[in-house]
Amino acid sequence: MQRPTSSHMAALDHLLRYISGSSGQGILLRGADSLKLTAYSDSDWASCPISRRSVTGYIVLLDKSPISWKSKKQSTVARSSAEAEYRAMAQAAAEITWLVSLLQKLGVSQLKPVTLHCDNQFALHIARNPVFHERTKHIEVDCHFTRDKVMEGLIQLSYLPTHSQLADVLTKILPSHQHWHLLTKLGMFDHHPKLEGGVGDPRVSKVSTQVSYDDVIKVC
Repeated sequence: MQRPTSSHMAALDHLLRYISGSSGQGILLRGADSLKLTAYSDSDWASCPISRRSVTGYIVLLDKSPISWKSKKQSTVARSSAEAEYRAMAQAAAEITWLVSLLQKLGVSQLKPVTLHCDNQFALHIARNPVFHERTKHIEVDCHFTRDKVMEGLIQLSYLPTHSQLADVLTKILPSHQHWHLLTKLGMFDHHPKLEGGVGDPRVSKVSTQVSYDDVIKVC
């Protein structure tokens, strides 16, 4: 803000063009016969060029509809990509714990175990193994919250390829085709009619033509 450069102006122009072309986008909350929680966690290691702190991102889906998500810079510097991913998993595990408790109070049962998807094999090994080698000694105790929830049976961990990681959209800059692909997977659609020559992406507008408002979940 104090010393803006041309690169900052270009980033601002890019952001405003995206907002202008996506003002009609929204998340469709679909009805479902059975309710199931699924979570995705991811991190972008040392992404901040100044502090070298990583970015945490997670998304929690109720059936196929996103109900909770977060993107935030981590409070400490991670010494490895696995540690950054593990910290992101801990944040997602805490959110899952709260959501399960909330939904149970609302009468929704049989939510356990909740599948937590991660694209880092080493972070999964840390969370699954109660006694791991010395490379994990520098990780704070509160990060092992994920391990406790795995042992309790609340969470089950699952590996998935990076290109299928929905939380990627919250942690890093993606190629346009991957960005729009993940948005459609998250249930994004555009309810504004597209004009010829508009800046919106046609792949998102196609989703809106296939959705009726009868699919919107009824909140009791």
